[in-house]
Amino acid sequence: MIKKIKGFYVVLSEKTGRRFGTYKTLAEAKKRLRQVEFFKHLKKRKR
Repeated sequence: MIKKIKGFYVVLSEKTGRRFGTYKTLAEAKKRLRQVEFFKHLKKRKR
């Protein structure tokens, strides 16, 4: 999920609240969120 905190966009885990990066623009945050989701689902496919 993406939240705006103190003027920055932060990519957070919905379950744990872990931060995956802080970005100046929403576009950068969305790009990082796509990367996180890609690798999360990649692990499930290999099983």
